[in-house]
Amino acid sequence: MVRVRFAPSPTGYLHIGGLRTALYNYLFAKKNNGSFILRIEDTDRTRYVQGAIENLISKLYWSGLSIDEGVCLENGKISEKGDYGPYIQSLRVEKEIYQKYAQELIEKGYAYYCFCSKERLDNIKAQQKADGKIPRYDGLCRGVSIQQAKERIKNGEKYVIRLKLPANRDIVFEDLIKGKITINTNDMDDQVLIKEDGFPTYHFAVVIDDHLMKITHIVRGDEWISSTPKHVFMYEAFGWDMPTFVHLPTVLNKNGKKLSKRNDDVSVEDFKEKGYLPQALINYLALVGWSPESNKEILSIEEMIEEFSFERVSKSGGVFDVDKLDWVNAQYIRKTETTELSKLVKPYLVKAGFIKEDIDEKRLLLITETFKESISRLSQIVEQSRFLFEDVEVEKDAIEMRNVAHIEILKEKIREELENIDEMTQEISKTFMKKIQKASGFKGKDLYMPVRALLTGRVHGPELSNILEILGKEEILKRLK
Repeated sequence: MVRVRFAPSPTGYLHIGGLRTALYNYLFAKKNNGSFILRIEDTDRTRYVQGAIENLISKLYWSGLSIDEGVCLENGKISEKGDYGPYIQSLRVEKEIYQKYAQELIEKGYAYYCFCSKERLDNIKAQQKADGKIPRYDGLCRGVSIQQAKERIKNGEKYVIRLKLPANRDIVFEDLIKGKITINTNDMDDQVLIKEDGFPTYHFAVVIDDHLMKITHIVRGDEWISSTPKHVFMYEAFGWDMPTFVHLPTVLNKNGKKLSKRNDDVSVEDFKEKGYLPQALINYLALVGWSPESNKEILSIEEMIEEFSFERVSKSGGVFDVDKLDWVNAQYIRKTETTELSKLVKPYLVKAGFIKEDIDEKRLLLITETFKESISRLSQIVEQSRFLFEDVEVEKDAIEMRNVAHIEILKEKIREELENIDEMTQEISKTFMKKIQKASGFKGKDLYMPVRALLTGRVHGPELSNILEILGKEEILKRLK
């Protein structure tokens, strides 16, 4: 049975690249009737952020990625489901799972105790850099026997446990995307497995956890390729079956650089706040590095699952183009029922102070319908509709309408027609401009462009009958003045 895991660290927000990794894991699991597991790798306690786990899971739920096994939320609280827990590494430390396997490697001669101080290690690396060498541990403690090490530990010396790599050995592994990869141990370091605080490093914990949780495919970013030989060596040392490795191409910005917080929106929270629909974000993210055989650009999650394969994932980085994301999001906005869409845009209009929380539903639907075709993000409804709720900022083309010879005639006919009604209902708004046309004798551009300029400060825009109804009689009179 296919078992894959998404294993982020709770260091803040869910990165857009992380969401794509989760998505590809999810699609592969569902395509193969397997399990999508969420594990939290929190062994680096210095980077732990309070509330990050809850935030991370909530963003996965928002994105539509359901968790089959592992860490989840129940009534807003962190919980777990599955037979291979705990699924949070710090809880696994408490059960001394990692120490047991570290001791096994030591006994087999594949690991050793290291007593070198931080100062010594820093000095070694500084000297190696000055000599133009790759900074790495010099192996001083490799010769310390297990008996000597235990005596030093008994005497209170601080220590770490390091991996004992053989010299000048090619470690080879197959990657489903990158193909055959070979790295020589002379280009690697004796990785720390257990730190001074007793916590395992990522490189040790990931191997132990993936084995014990029966992970069949390790799907992660290609920044981990250079570390994978260490993991392969440990699988061999333990005599365990090797999982299949899949290293995904990096998510790049339009300049071909890795997405960075300094220059780009990178957190899923950013995209949610700007009003991207989860279905649209997931749809677009799937295409950043993967191409379906059908070449379709708009796909439901079911269609993505049906078409997904790692064979069609690119070896090179995928470009995250916000303009293309906007286009995809606009397609989903158009397809969303107006009733549902009105609930989604409402918070943006309330926050802007344009409407009250208790706004009449019919009026909210009208506002939504009016701007549905002109927004590519939910948040854009604020700028699109601003002219309805605040003082009009007159555009250049609209200013020119002041010179139209019959502008005063149109203003007068609108005033006269408004005197005949109590309020601007939907029924009246639909026929209002026909009555102005008949009363003034003007039609087409000579009618609609000046009137639109008078009421909105622009000569182009959404359906004028909708604008009339939203503004209402009193506001129209105010704007004519």
